[in-house]
Amino acid sequence: MSVNLYPAFGVLLIDDEASFLRSFSLLLETAAGINHIYTCEDSRQAMDMIEKHSIGLVLLDINMPHLSGEALLSEIVERHPEVHVIIVSGLNQLETAISCIRSGAFDYFIKSSEEKRLIDGIKRAIEMQEMRLENQEMRRLFFSDTLKHPEAFANILTQDKGMKLVFQYLESVSESSRHVLITGESGTGKEAIAQAIHDLSGRTGLLVSVNVAGVDDSFFSDTLFGHARGAFSGADQARSGMVEQASGGTLFLDEIGDLSLASQVKLLRLLQEGEYYPLGSDKPKRLNARLIVATHQNLDTKQADGSFRKDLYYRLCTHQVDLPALRKRPTDIPLLLEYFLEKAAQELGRSKPTVPKELPVLLQNYAFPGNVRELQALCFDAVSRHRGGILSMAVFKRACDNADVSISPEAADAFFQYPVDHPLPTLQKSADLLVDEAMKRANGNQSIAARLLGISQPALSKRLKSRKGLETPSE
Repeated sequence: MSVNLYPAFGVLLIDDEASFLRSFSLLLETAAGINHIYTCEDSRQAMDMIEKHSIGLVLLDINMPHLSGEALLSEIVERHPEVHVIIVSGLNQLETAISCIRSGAFDYFIKSSEEKRLIDGIKRAIEMQEMRLENQEMRRLFFSDTLKHPEAFANILTQDKGMKLVFQYLESVSESSRHVLITGESGTGKEAIAQAIHDLSGRTGLLVSVNVAGVDDSFFSDTLFGHARGAFSGADQARSGMVEQASGGTLFLDEIGDLSLASQVKLLRLLQEGEYYPLGSDKPKRLNARLIVATHQNLDTKQADGSFRKDLYYRLCTHQVDLPALRKRPTDIPLLLEYFLEKAAQELGRSKPTVPKELPVLLQNYAFPGNVRELQALCFDAVSRHRGGILSMAVFKRACDNADVSISPEAADAFFQYPVDHPLPTLQKSADLLVDEAMKRANGNQSIAARLLGISQPALSKRLKSRKGLETPSE
């Protein structure tokens, strides 16, 4: 069985004491989950190992035979400036530490110093290196405009440029172990994105999904952390929690914005300490899963009103993806319409109906508050009512008619922009401009344009004929 390696790049321990290398390797794995480790007792072999094993971080002793740590540091900095080097020395010498930092060392620690401080410094170096590699990959993808693993997004139907940029970003952070926050309106496909992130990560464990909306504090603890036998009345057997079930894989917490403050504290502690206690147990277990969280809530607003902890937010938002609403992806609507109609016909055992040519235009001018999920539901409803011939637009028109067409202040400000150094258009001219915009959005379809304007089709037709008559020069 393959083992997930953390971090994605190798960590090389260089020390002439074999016993220290063994104990240090064990400490890194148990205290920080770092298991992508290589060891080197002979400093003369270090450069070959760096090149052979794609090393990203070196933990280096100073006093060694053959080639000293300071000499090796200079060689690493010169030949591999992208590799971070941390000095882990038995000497508490200020001048040596300053010299190493000036020579390019990332940090300097004393072997006998506080263990937690050393581990935190190593974690910090790994995070910095991960960020460098992610930025490098993002630049490569941006300029190439290609995906390395398009198969990971095969279940997400889109031709929208914004969504493709999201895919490129996800590829660039896929191998990182840091957490991902997915935001977006309900129905935009957050769970599908979580699945894509898991597939891209190459993790051997499962993707375990939990919807935490409305979950009380005690149930949250039992669900995530599990319990020991006898932890409470009725706990006849020990049960593993979702964190343990996701070991080696990914834990997806949906609707994180609805989590209670008490549960937020427990989640924060899990992320800070990297370990947890099952209910009724005094033996800690390590977090060995990548965390992905999602919400349709505005977490900035929830932080402002005190219902979401700021410290938890900053732990979760290292990588953040904001999924665009369907109304912002108009080119995807015809594509999704055909797909869902085909899917509905197959499931209902019918032939796929013929789509009226004005239907995609109508839907491209609908706000879709329920996003992709709403479009799917409308398609299934329409196919279930279909009796032959061209598909009726009644189901779709009803949804458009029942929609809240009120304009937000922000949208109104964006639309009505009148430069102060230009005269205002007349009321008649403004009405004409509005009609022109509606006809443009409706692709010349008067019926759809009339819906957008909130008037009848005959009234729009009369206005257009009247304008045409005014524009025709008299003989």
